[in-house]
Amino acid sequence: MNITLADIEHRIEALIEIHLIKFLPGDFWQDRIAHRLTEALKANMATNGLEHSVSHNFTLLVHPTVLEQWQKEPRLVDGLTKIFRLATSEAGVKFEAAPTITLASSENLDVDDVEVRVGGENVAETQNAHSQEAQSEENEQPKTAFLIIGGTKVYTVEQMVVNIGRRLDNQVVIDDPRVSRYHAQIRYVRGKFVIFDLNSTGGTYVNGQRTSQSVLYPGDVISLAGLPIIFGQDNPPPGLRTTSGDTAPLSKQSSERSTATLQTIPLNEAKKSP
Repeated sequence: MNITLADIEHRIEALIEIHLIKFLPGDFWQDRIAHRLTEALKANMATNGLEHSVSHNFTLLVHPTVLEQWQKEPRLVDGLTKIFRLATSEAGVKFEAAPTITLASSENLDVDDVEVRVGGENVAETQNAHSQEAQSEENEQPKTAFLIIGGTKVYTVEQMVVNIGRRLDNQVVIDDPRVSRYHAQIRYVRGKFVIFDLNSTGGTYVNGQRTSQSVLYPGDVISLAGLPIIFGQDNPPPGLRTTSGDTAPLSKQSSERSTATLQTIPLNEAKKSP
């Protein structure tokens, strides 16, 4: 095999610089993360070689303050995982399963350092479980909410996190060329629904104003690169069946009413409900 571990490291560096550098608090992180991941991969393959299966769980340990900052960027861990999978796949590395990257904190690390651990259940999984439990207790069950997409389809929001985009692994899949593969994310935070733009090409707008994140209120008009979406709460339009992961067409009666609403609320004039 012609591809070396050094090639994998350089590939990871390049991909982080292209796709994720804006999410990191300093351009030195791309080199540090790539180097630590490659070091961990090298140790993991010490007795196996590139042709044999190696452990697929990788945990990035950082200082607690760094972890808090990184967790505010919803695409960071997902992006690192995809980059690592691509770089190792190109090199022909065989894992037990698709490699995953998770985050955890360690007070023993400096704020500008990172450590990578490889293996099964580890500190990352334990801390992430505690974090998810704490978040679940804090946020409780989301209130009923729904999205009227393009005036013709409705998606009922039932999860704490809902990703929107063209890719099939989003909770809300929108087959529209204006919409990015991973365009936006709606999260239930402290009793409120908040929309986050995921570095989309066409941008995310709420009531005509471009935003990176914004609290949503009933009646708000969201625009994903020009595709209108109405955010509502409590009671979806009559006749709507609850869906989980796909959009459903409105009934004839409710479709006509919602379409009229879309036509009478220009994006640049819509205002939040009090």
